Amino acid sequence: RGSGSEVSVMHVEDVIKRPLYLTEKGSKLREDQNKYTFEVDLEANKVQIKNAVETLFKVTVDEVNTLVMRGHMRRMGRTYAKTRNWKKAIVTVRDGDSIDFFEGV
Repeated sequence: RGSGSEVSVMHVEDVIKRPLYLTEKGSKLREDQNKYTFEVDLEANKVQIKNAVETLFKVTVDEVNTLVMRGHMRRMGRTYAKTRNWKKAIVTVRDGDSIDFFEGV
């Protein structure tokens, strides 16, 4: 980060990295509360995430919750290395709307 005059422009495709739809918690949230989980860019804020989801999936977003998942220490041969930190977004979609991840399959 530099001085406050720099503004980072993030494209819609760069904000969302991948959906997290194969987890047990993610599928339970999706079925019970109409919430979807995504891995997003570490620098993305809630407004950018909301705009990206609405643009890419043509749904109305009611709420966005974010959390940073800290990296773990893992064995790499004889030594240890830390996996990267990443940001998770839990997006609440308006009732009646849904996101179908398997539409192309």
